[in-house]
Amino acid sequence: MRKTLVVLFLLSVNYLYGQTRLTQDDELEKQLHESGLIHQPLPLNTANSFEANGWKKEVLQSIPLAASASTEGWTHSGIGTLSVSTVKTTSGKGSIKLQFPTSTGKRATGSPSDPDYATYGNSCVTYHLNGANLEKYNRIIFSIYPDCDGARVVNMNLTFVNAGTPPKKGYNRPSGSHLINLANKEWNHCFLEIDEYQRDRVMEISFSTALKGKDRTTGDSAAYYIDNIELQTVKNPAKVSGWMPEDGKIIYSTTGYTSGYPKTAIVNTDTSIYDSNHFQLLNPENGQIVYEGEIKKEVTTLGQFGLLDFTAFDLPGVYQLKAGDSLTPAFRIGERIWEDSSWKVLNFLFCQRCGYPVPGKHATCHIDLFSKHDGRSISYAGGWHDAGDLSQQTLQTGDVTFSLLEAYQKQKDRNPALAARLREEAEWGLEFILKNRYGDGYRASSMGLLIWQDGVFNTLDDISSVRVQNMAFDNFLYAGYEAYASMTLDDDPMLQEYLLKVAEEDFSFAMEKYRREGFDKFIQPYEHSYNTSKSQYMATVSWSASQLYKLTKKACYADVATEFIRYTLDCQRTEPLEGKDGTCGFFYRDKNRQSIVHYIHQSREQVYMQAMTLLCETQPEHPDYPRWVRSIRLYGNYLKGLMHYIRPYGMLPSGVYHAEEYKDTANFYALHLFPPANAKELYTEQVKQGVKLDKEHYIKRFPVWFNIFNGNTAIHLSGGKSAAICGNFLKDKELLDIGMEQLYWTVGKNPFGQSLIYGEGHNYPQLNSFSSGEITGEMPVGIRTLGNADIPYWPQTNNACYKEVWVTSAGKWLSLIAEY
Repeated sequence: MRKTLVVLFLLSVNYLYGQTRLTQDDELEKQLHESGLIHQPLPLNTANSFEANGWKKEVLQSIPLAASASTEGWTHSGIGTLSVSTVKTTSGKGSIKLQFPTSTGKRATGSPSDPDYATYGNSCVTYHLNGANLEKYNRIIFSIYPDCDGARVVNMNLTFVNAGTPPKKGYNRPSGSHLINLANKEWNHCFLEIDEYQRDRVMEISFSTALKGKDRTTGDSAAYYIDNIELQTVKNPAKVSGWMPEDGKIIYSTTGYTSGYPKTAIVNTDTSIYDSNHFQLLNPENGQIVYEGEIKKEVTTLGQFGLLDFTAFDLPGVYQLKAGDSLTPAFRIGERIWEDSSWKVLNFLFCQRCGYPVPGKHATCHIDLFSKHDGRSISYAGGWHDAGDLSQQTLQTGDVTFSLLEAYQKQKDRNPALAARLREEAEWGLEFILKNRYGDGYRASSMGLLIWQDGVFNTLDDISSVRVQNMAFDNFLYAGYEAYASMTLDDDPMLQEYLLKVAEEDFSFAMEKYRREGFDKFIQPYEHSYNTSKSQYMATVSWSASQLYKLTKKACYADVATEFIRYTLDCQRTEPLEGKDGTCGFFYRDKNRQSIVHYIHQSREQVYMQAMTLLCETQPEHPDYPRWVRSIRLYGNYLKGLMHYIRPYGMLPSGVYHAEEYKDTANFYALHLFPPANAKELYTEQVKQGVKLDKEHYIKRFPVWFNIFNGNTAIHLSGGKSAAICGNFLKDKELLDIGMEQLYWTVGKNPFGQSLIYGEGHNYPQLNSFSSGEITGEMPVGIRTLGNADIPYWPQTNNACYKEVWVTSAGKWLSLIAEY
């Protein structure tokens, strides 16, 4: 009998795990199992990429650009040599060969202000065109064969230089540098659309690569072969700026749509699509029409659009949209459409691990990168590389760790396998947060880095310049994350006990410093806490205290939470502006009320509503409870009001701006890093590109920004998180819809019709991941603007920082999904 029961038990377990699906995609399901549930990188799906779609375009004309059979017209700069090879060639005539050693025998040196943010130099070949007019062509194609011994990640930069600035009318760029991710030891056929480039006097094009040190398997030499360089004119070059969809293109969420939420798509009313007047939703298996609707004309503050609204259709399944002759790829409608993207984004985070051997990416790295404090040293290996480079920020690892724990909490009863893997990755980040504590309030905080190191102490590439700080703000945030982790990781009692201990210690360090010195003086502009406003600071303290109160039930934390939130409440605009919309509910940076809260590329906007709702949850009987609820309602209404200025799209605008915030110099220069000398004039010009509300205030769809730090993925996802938090608390469907629209925008319901998550949905472009290579699930800093305009700009040109991959974006994605 017992044997029979054991057999039945094993059969039931096999049935359970054999039938429980991890995803809704058969191929992804297979890949996840083959990866050991992502303990090695998921393969790349290039078939649905922007680049794969680009090769399908009709070529109207083409000519060879450069003779690769000789070095005539070519020059070399930097390390290495230039020659011609007849061995590796696609043209049969020979290719340009760039060869260089992978080690220089010298230490990498950077700028005096940041000497360890450096490479070992560059190797570059340049073809000189001496002012040629290439205006009749809109694409350059070329083939590259990397022959780099032992290199698991290879890439090159294509730089295009035209004479004269600024660009002529009709062109966006006089020059530009484009990163190309490559596969080693095979021919890579590549293109760059140059329709936006000024090209009336093209001086040169160059191919270059940086020397970033040697990983475990890297050999002593590297070579790149460049061949088959042509200029082409293609039909329908990709849209790079503006709100209007491309002719003949349906703009939709390429992942799909969640049941019970609005489902819309967008077309250009000046195309034959709109002339058809109707659209259909099709079953791709048999072509059967399952829903049909009218394409409605919608006139908004952005222009005139055609709107395809199929919200009324809610049957789960796989479908395609058809309008006129245009047909989208298949997408899903259902309850759990975001789980596949969660696996992919989790894969990106795994591939960004530092101090860990990621198969196919790198060996155990940066062991010999360390901090020093009070006679002690800690290796800074761990957590996740910050972005496309190899930098690291402890607080950013903390942000992502918290997001992973939120996602784990949401998934543990829905998808246990996904939840377990989210938790495992969170614990990797948590270990980094804890290991970098010096136990006296100080922590290793950040490091800008571009190179791989040899992992051997006391050699030439050792780096000991990791920043160490005792910042009250950082410790408040860490304390909140540690408290949340202690409540969440409920099957490891010893870890829970330790987390409780360090959470109280870190909160105490922070409070002692704050009571003694007041608000922190943020001194590291390269750290993403530098732009922290006082109102955000106090909301963070309140949220952290509420987490500790929830964990410990100690009244002292409840008192701190209610005390500190009063400052934040005093910074909220409660009276309507004088304009017709009566906008209010937003927060000022401090009680002086000269500057409104905005973000440039990093954002912790969600902390305001996290703090308010957690106060309501933990202290519902408090006398200030009605004031907290009012604050949530005001902010929710503010977010609702912003959406009027973005229809028919769903991206949350950056918000309300005062026309003269630049007069508040302390706040202005804290927010705008490394501003140009004419920043005040540029601010005025950019603000006036927004929508005027009254004589002093404007709505901006994208932030005011001046330099390389731009891209809005973290900004609108944080805003979406705020909307969803408010929506869940208030039971307000409209706010939950706003949060959902941020997900749709990210995976293709944007003017470019591109998914910003590599491998998710359709039409995702290569991104700037120059240290770890292309990665399934990678996400960029985000869509930016062109010049001082307030319109989206997303060219193929692949460079930092807007197209640079960023773990912050991944964390924001997982955190927002956790609200649904």
